[in-house]
Amino acid sequence: MRTTLNRSAVVLPPLALGVLIAVWGRRLPLPVEVVVVALLAGSVLAAVHHAEIVAHRVGEPFGSLILAVSVTVIEVGLILTLMLSGGSGTATLARDTVFAAVMITCNGIAGLSLLVAVLRTHVAVFNAEGTGAALAAVITLATLSMVLPTFTISAPTPQFTGPQLAFAAVASLTLYTLFVIVQNVRHRESFMPVDGPAEEHAEFPSGRQAFTSLLLLLAALISVVGLAKVESGTIETGVARVGLPHSFVGVVIAVLILLPETLAAVRNARRDQVQISLNLAFGSAIASIGLTIPAIAVASIWLEGPLHLGLGATQIVLLALTAGVGILTVMPGRATLLQAAVHLSICAAFLFLAASP
Repeated sequence: MRTTLNRSAVVLPPLALGVLIAVWGRRLPLPVEVVVVALLAGSVLAAVHHAEIVAHRVGEPFGSLILAVSVTVIEVGLILTLMLSGGSGTATLARDTVFAAVMITCNGIAGLSLLVAVLRTHVAVFNAEGTGAALAAVITLATLSMVLPTFTISAPTPQFTGPQLAFAAVASLTLYTLFVIVQNVRHRESFMPVDGPAEEHAEFPSGRQAFTSLLLLLAALISVVGLAKVESGTIETGVARVGLPHSFVGVVIAVLILLPETLAAVRNARRDQVQISLNLAFGSAIASIGLTIPAIAVASIWLEGPLHLGLGATQIVLLALTAGVGILTVMPGRATLLQAAVHLSICAAFLFLAASP
């Protein structure tokens, strides 16, 4: 984990903010759009870099929480900006993005982290108690928020009624809050690496470094949300031009926001800190649902059109498969190459079926 400020990560957030102010509300030529996209990607990487510095200052597992919440703020911002832009497909955008985030974190990031670890040590060891609690929270949140709307009968499927949506939002936020308390206060030891604290030889960032990174993190998050709003039309047009279904926009958003977090998880797995990688993976899935659903529920007061949160049959099957395989992977507290391959296979199946439903 980097504990010193990277020069590009220091320059990118204020530069992106300046470009955002300059291009806001304007029709952009292609060369400028390329620059905006590059700054958007750079701002995401800068945000995670600064989140890692702040995370290292406060320690684990609170550090993983900061990184997960930072990524989720980006996700919520992207979803809301695209939904506010209107157009077809916005009714399912929140569902598609959150489900994609859950599948990528629980199968893609977790599977890749296990793969990197087992290629080095043959067996990946982690804390089954804490990881199992996190997985249970993911399964419960996903079921309450995205499976139940498919089967409720008070509103046209796959919608919640107003009271049902309010209940799902409150339940999601409550479970997320309880998870944070359990992870960082009451049972912190269950989420610590089994081999002891990570980064024993890493340079500890100063309070000044951490505060500077916190300010740059906020600037990067604002830049990502704003530039995504500028590029929202381009993202949807690009998906349509290559012949993919509109629901794939959610996958694009999830991949965009989770790519840097994937890199962070892989770096920890290379250092044999699999527990931190799994904290990142499952913590991001919990934050994705626990924070996005309440935010979308509040925003639905002002948003026009329906809000479809219920998953389709194929998605429910993939979610059930993820839950079952995840339980079998987590219970022993040890994983081999086979478990890594199974999770990555589920992630690949999800991506293929998202592109070719």
